[in-house]
Amino acid sequence: MSARPDAPSQPELDRERRHLATSRVALSRMRARVAGLTAHAGDPVSTEHLRAALWHRMRALEDDPEVPLFFGRLDTTGDAEQPAERLYVGRRHVTDEHGDPLVLDWRARVCRAFYRANPRAPMGVRLRRRFGFQHGRLTAYEDEPLHRTDAAPGSSAILVDEIERPRLGPMRDIVATIQPDQDEIVRASLASTVCVQGAPGTGKTAVGLHRAAYLLYAHRDQLSRQGVLVVGPNSSFLRYIGDVLPALGEIDARQTTVEQLCGRVHIRAVDGPAAGRLKGDSRLAEMVRRAVWAQLRVPDEPLVVPRGARRWRVPAHVSEPIVAELRGRGVRYGAGRALLPQRMAHAVLVRMEEAGESPDDRVQDAVARSRPMRAWCDQVWPRVDPVRLVFWLLSRPDLLAEAADGVLDDDERRLLAWPTRPRSPGAARWTLADAVLVDEVADLVERVPSLGHVVLDEAQDLSPMMLRCVGRQCSTGSATVLGDVAQATTPWGVQSWAEALSHLGKPRAHVEELTVGFRVPGEVIDYAARLLPTIAPHLRKPTSVRRSRGELRIEETAVPLDAAVSHVVQALGLLGSIGLIVPDPLALEAAAALTRRGVAHSVLGQPDRVDSVDIETRVDLVPARLVKGLEFDHVVLVEPAAIVDGEADEVTGLRRLYVCLTRAVTSLVVVHE
Repeated sequence: MSARPDAPSQPELDRERRHLATSRVALSRMRARVAGLTAHAGDPVSTEHLRAALWHRMRALEDDPEVPLFFGRLDTTGDAEQPAERLYVGRRHVTDEHGDPLVLDWRARVCRAFYRANPRAPMGVRLRRRFGFQHGRLTAYEDEPLHRTDAAPGSSAILVDEIERPRLGPMRDIVATIQPDQDEIVRASLASTVCVQGAPGTGKTAVGLHRAAYLLYAHRDQLSRQGVLVVGPNSSFLRYIGDVLPALGEIDARQTTVEQLCGRVHIRAVDGPAAGRLKGDSRLAEMVRRAVWAQLRVPDEPLVVPRGARRWRVPAHVSEPIVAELRGRGVRYGAGRALLPQRMAHAVLVRMEEAGESPDDRVQDAVARSRPMRAWCDQVWPRVDPVRLVFWLLSRPDLLAEAADGVLDDDERRLLAWPTRPRSPGAARWTLADAVLVDEVADLVERVPSLGHVVLDEAQDLSPMMLRCVGRQCSTGSATVLGDVAQATTPWGVQSWAEALSHLGKPRAHVEELTVGFRVPGEVIDYAARLLPTIAPHLRKPTSVRRSRGELRIEETAVPLDAAVSHVVQALGLLGSIGLIVPDPLALEAAAALTRRGVAHSVLGQPDRVDSVDIETRVDLVPARLVKGLEFDHVVLVEPAAIVDGEADEVTGLRRLYVCLTRAVTSLVVVHE
C-alpha cells in the first residue's frame, strides 16, 4: 500500500476533499435542474406520467451529507487508443455542467474493475484507491497498485474498517465492500435465476438487494414496466432492509411477505407442525386443481337464444364437445369461462346461416352477451370464487374427499379438514397455509401477471406450496433466491435447493455457495458451527475474515433474565446496536425487566411499542422466531435450551439456535440457567 489511512498525504487528501465538494455542488445543480422542469404533455395521462418520472428522478438525486458520494477511485493504465483516466466510483452518477462524469455509478460496466481487479488480472487498472469517511467527511485514503505483479498482497484496512464498523438502525448497503465472488452474483444476467446458499454473515441478503439495484440500472426500461419484487420472511425483516435500495437510488422495487402476497383472506390462526407440513405439500396443488375443475358441468339442457321472431336452439350433444374442447386446451378456468359464450354464439350463427340468414360479427357479439347465453354459461361453467372454494373444501368432508381421492389418505384428509364448519368465510380462522391454497386457486382461475425479477430471501423456510406462490410472481421473469439450509426452522421447509427451485418453477437455476463471512466474528461462528454436523451435515463449515476474533461469553446463572439485562446495560457503554434475544414465551417478561432497569428498547413484532420517548433506541428485544436475517453489534442470548425446546423437534430447535447464535457482529453473551 502506498498510503495508509492513518497517515495520508495532506495535500493529496485536500485535493480529494475538493473533488468531493465539487461533486456535491454538481449533484445539487443536477437536482435543481430537474426541479426546474415543468411537466406538460399532450394529454392529462401523459402529463401525470411525466410528473411521476420527474418525481422519481428528484428522489434519485437526493443527497445525504452523512453518506459519501464516492468511496473509491480507479486510475487506468491507458494505451494508444484510450488515454489514462481517473474514475471515481460512487453510489450514483454525477456530472459537471459540461456533462463530464465526476462520479461513476458503481453499477457501470467500467466499475467492475473496482471489485474484481487484482495484480494477476489488473483489468486495465494501474491503481485502486479506497476512501475512508466519518459522517460524510473524507478522512483517509488507501492505495493498492495493480500494474505490478510483484506488488505485495495485503488486506485493505479501510475495507476491513468499513465491514466491522458498528451499526445502528436499519441495514445499510455494502456497495463499498462488495467482494469479487459477491460481485459475480450481483452482475449476473437478468435472464438467469441465481440461488445463493449463504452461511451467516456472508452478506447474502445484501447481495440479493444489490443485484436488484444492478438489474434496475442495467435494464431500466424493461424492469420499470415489468416490476421488481423483494419477498422477505416478515414485516420486521422488511423494515430492517427497507433503506438499502433507496440508498442506492432505487425506489421502484416493491417489498412484501408471502402473507401479504396471499392477502385475499384475513389470517387469524397458526397451523400446528403436522397440519402446516401437510398444507404445504405440493400434492395439494393437484387437489385444488381437481376442486376447481369439478365446478364444470356437462351440458344436459339445450341452449335456447331468442333472436327477433325466432328462437335458436343448440342441443346438448352439440354444446358438450365445445365445452370439452375448451377444457382440453389447457387454458385457465376463468379464460375458458370467458371464451365459452363466443364459442356457443358461433354455434348459434351456424344455425342462422343454415336457415338462410346472413349474420355478421356484431350479431355474434350480441348473442354472446345476451341474458339467455349468460344464464346457460353460468350453469355449465360457473364462476369460481377462490376464497369460497377453499372454504367449502376445508369445511365439507364430502367435497374434500372427492377432490383428494387418490391424492391424500384418510388420516391426511382428517388432518386437513377444519374440525368445525365456520358460519362464513369471514368467520373462519384462516392460517397462512390456507391463504396459500386460496392463492393457488386464484391462479388456476386467472393467471397471476409475471414480474421481471423477484428477490426471495430466507427461502429455506417456505413450503412447496409457498414456493409455488412466489414462483407465480416471476413465471416469465427471473429470480434471486437467498437462504441457508442450516437455518431452516419451519416444519414445512424443503430439504434441498434442488427441490426448492423445482417448486419455484426455476429448476435450471445456478446455485452459488458463500462460506466466507464478513460480519460474524471468528470465535462466534466457530462456536455456532459446532451445530452443523447435526443440522446440516452436507454444508461446508463457514469461516470469518474478521481481524477481530470477537468476544464470546457463556454464563451460567440462577436468574438468567436479570443477568441478561445487566449485560445489556453494560453494552450501552459500547458502540453499536444491541439485541436481546429471548425464547418467545419470555418476551413480555424480558420487556418488563428492561423497563424496570430504565433501558429504552423496542420490541420486534410490536412496531408501535417503544418504551421510551426517543424512537431511535439502541436496544431491540427480539423473540427468537423473529431474529432471522437481523444483525446486532452486541447480542445477549437468553436460555438456549428453551429456544431449542420451543420448536417441533430437536433438529429444528437446534437450527433456530444456530440462527440466534450468529446474529452478533462484535460480541455474544449466552446466559443460561
